[in-house]
Amino acid sequence: MGPPARPRPEELGGGLWSIPVPIPGNPLAYTLVYALESPRGPVLVDAGWEHEDAWSALRDGLGTFGIDIADVYGVVVTHHHPDHAGLAGRVREASGAWIAMHRNDVAVIRMFREVVEQDVERSWMRSTLARAGADDGELAAHGKREHIDPPALPDRELEDGELADLPGRRLRVVWTPGHSPGHICLHLEDGDRIFTGDHVLPRITPHIGLYPYDLPDVDPLGDFLGSLGRVAGMSVNEVLPAHQHRFNGLSERAKAIAEHHEERLTEITELLTREPATLWQLAAGMHWRNPWEAMDLQSKQMAAGEAAAHLRVLEKRGRARRSGTDDPIRFVRAGL
Repeated sequence: MGPPARPRPEELGGGLWSIPVPIPGNPLAYTLVYALESPRGPVLVDAGWEHEDAWSALRDGLGTFGIDIADVYGVVVTHHHPDHAGLAGRVREASGAWIAMHRNDVAVIRMFREVVEQDVERSWMRSTLARAGADDGELAAHGKREHIDPPALPDRELEDGELADLPGRRLRVVWTPGHSPGHICLHLEDGDRIFTGDHVLPRITPHIGLYPYDLPDVDPLGDFLGSLGRVAGMSVNEVLPAHQHRFNGLSERAKAIAEHHEERLTEITELLTREPATLWQLAAGMHWRNPWEAMDLQSKQMAAGEAAAHLRVLEKRGRARRSGTDDPIRFVRAGL
C-alpha cells in the first residue's frame, strides 16, 4: 500500500485555508499547512518540508485562494521537526515574515546547529546506537544515513498561554510537550478551532522518544500524557491536525491515545525479567507496524527511543529499573 493521496487545497471558512504540502518519500505523504487571514497579511501554521515540490505546493496552494506568498505576515511553527519547520526560512526570505516557535524548541534548534557546525552529529548518533545495543553491522550502516539540515532559527519565542501575533484575531498558544520539548497547539478562540500539530492526530499517534536514552530528569512520555490530559479538557468545535484530516471529538481522541500508551507500558513491562535486556532487545520484542527484521536502521533507532521513553515512565512508577551503569544500557523488572 502506497502513501495516501494528497488532498486539494481547501477553504475552511472564517478566513482559514488548508494547503497540503508533500513530504517526499515519507509514508505520512503530506503536512497540512494552514493559512489564517489577518489585516496585516496571512499567518501560516507550520510550513512544510524543505523541498522544491513542497515549495511549489505551498506557493501554488496559497495562490489558489488569491494569496501571494510574498504577503505572508508570519509563520507559527508547532514544533521544530523538518516536515513542519523546513520551509519556514524560505517563506521568511520570500516575504519578510517572522517565524515563531516555543522557546524550548528554539533551544533544540540552537543545539542542533551547534552540533552540525562542530561536525559531531554522526559520531554522537553512532554512540547513542551503541549505547542502545545495536550490533556492529547496524553501527556500520549508520554512516549511510542522509543528513538533514536544521531548520531556520525563529525570530520569536513563544510562551504557554500567550496570544500569537495574529492581528484582529485570538490565536492562543497551548504548550503541549512530549512529541518535542516545545510542541504547541494553537487555539483559535474566535473560531473555536484548535490546531494540534502532531500532538493529536485522528488515526495515528506521534513518535514519543527519549534521546539520549538515559538523559536524566527528562520524561517525554510523562509530559505527553500530561499534555493529552490538558487538551482533553478543552471544548472546541473542530480539530485541525498537521497530518491526515480534520475531525471532531478532541477529548475522546486524546483519551484513546493515552490508553494506547498504557497498553504499550504493559507490553514492555511483560518483556522485562530478572535478566538484563538492552533497549535494542526490548524494542525488538515489541509490536510494530513492520517486523523488526524488516525495519531500516532509522526506524529501529526511533523504536529504541520509544522504548526508552516508556521505560522512563515505568522507572517512575517503580515497575522497571536500570541494571548497572555500563554500556549498552540495560533494564530489568523492578521488584524481582
